[in-house]
Amino acid sequence: MVHLRSRRRLGLAASLALSLTASLGFLPAAASAAPFAESGTQATDATGLAYVVNTRTDRRTIESVKKAIAAAGGTVVIAYEKIGVIVVHSANPDFAKAIRAVRGVQSAGATRTAPLAPAGTTDEGPAQPLTKGQASKIARASAAAQDSEPLEADQWDLRAIGADKAARINPGSPKVTVAVIDTGVDDTHPDLAPNFSASQSANCVGGVADTGAGAWRPYTAEDYHGTHVAGEIAAARNGIGVAGVAPGVKISGIKVSDPKNGLFYPESVVCAFVFAADHGVEITNNSYYVDPWLYNCMDDPDQKAIVDSVNRAQLYAQKKGTLHLASAGNSNHDMDADSIVDETSPDDSTPVTRTIDPHECFDVPTQLPGVVTVSATGVQNVKSYYSSYGYRVVDVAAPGGDRKFQIPTDTPSANGRILSTMPNGEYGWLQGTSMASPHAAGVAALLKSRYPKASPAQLQGLLKVQADNPGCPESYDQDGDGKQDAVCEGGERFNGFYGFGVVDALDAVD
Repeated sequence: MVHLRSRRRLGLAASLALSLTASLGFLPAAASAAPFAESGTQATDATGLAYVVNTRTDRRTIESVKKAIAAAGGTVVIAYEKIGVIVVHSANPDFAKAIRAVRGVQSAGATRTAPLAPAGTTDEGPAQPLTKGQASKIARASAAAQDSEPLEADQWDLRAIGADKAARINPGSPKVTVAVIDTGVDDTHPDLAPNFSASQSANCVGGVADTGAGAWRPYTAEDYHGTHVAGEIAAARNGIGVAGVAPGVKISGIKVSDPKNGLFYPESVVCAFVFAADHGVEITNNSYYVDPWLYNCMDDPDQKAIVDSVNRAQLYAQKKGTLHLASAGNSNHDMDADSIVDETSPDDSTPVTRTIDPHECFDVPTQLPGVVTVSATGVQNVKSYYSSYGYRVVDVAAPGGDRKFQIPTDTPSANGRILSTMPNGEYGWLQGTSMASPHAAGVAALLKSRYPKASPAQLQGLLKVQADNPGCPESYDQDGDGKQDAVCEGGERFNGFYGFGVVDALDAVD
């Protein structure tokens, strides 16, 4: 059984992928290196912490609480008055205790546990670069296929959900935007530039949206996660590189990863959901969990405040017409079990081993109400070995890759991971529920294109209806040691591995 820290993969020091050259018939990147974004303002200072203070939304209460914040030694960074969430910095170690006693404050807590520190990994295994030899081999195979992108022969994931066929019927509408809330998106990538919406993009690190030119881009090429996710959703069918599930829709980037350690702190995610809602985004993809806690327990005042603040923001976005999809996680946890052992939290200081009740401690945002939870499958249409699952938790499943037990035999590289875009015009393979969620988001975008007036709840219903459920496997002994690696509960229509089933792009458009 695998226990991993996160859904993102950050901080890889080496170059990740090889740029495709003109000799292969592909356009190079726009420049020798993408114009990466500056780090910008930090979320907190060296001596203080960041907090979220959640209040009633009437103006009188908010103004009163602001005064109390100042009196308790806090500084307001930003107040999201329409949802009653105030982001605060304070060096007072008793700030949270003091502010919780203030009239009108419904919850308040620190969004971190210690000064910023290096973080762990997110996806199962490191990124794998695309070599020149692999690119040539894949390109030759793709050339034999009609209406195929140069690297599409290795995109088993598109064929698994009928996305290659769906694109010939309806590639998606440019009136639909999917926001990638992540490590940033390199919009200069030739496969992403045609569909990128700068007006719906921002850097939300620290809780305040920065919409300056290029603010949404990754800090360095090592922050590749968001760019990979973006390509899975909407890489253009333009004769370059790969294709996305919905190659005709728009994508935007909302960066929320801290520049020092890559963590996704609550105040940044609150900003992202509110920004997406206020800028007309129809769908958000969330391939992460909100740090520093893998599970936020409601009997802890700090963790309760985190759940409260992020939930207010995502519900606000839902009310304005935005559907959220999120990855289920890479820990192979049964999220409907009586208990789960969490050995990874908090991930910004020294983790402690704790046993939690997943019905009272929540993975945020994937377990928030109205958010579509997506588990991962491999090429054999079976749950990926690392993917978390859970009856009444998982809504749908989608290709996320499986490099150990589900290896394709009909692709040039025989790579069980997901091939997509990387910064600097490059390409590479990743796997994880981080990759499953954007596949489902792409199908949701196709459905939104077909049914433009569908509400988030209706869109979620359509996503579940078109899914194809393989049912629980008779045995899930992936490594062949005679022991079940996970137990699937439920039947052919709904179960803990796949929810309502694996998404189907062709059914979404036809």
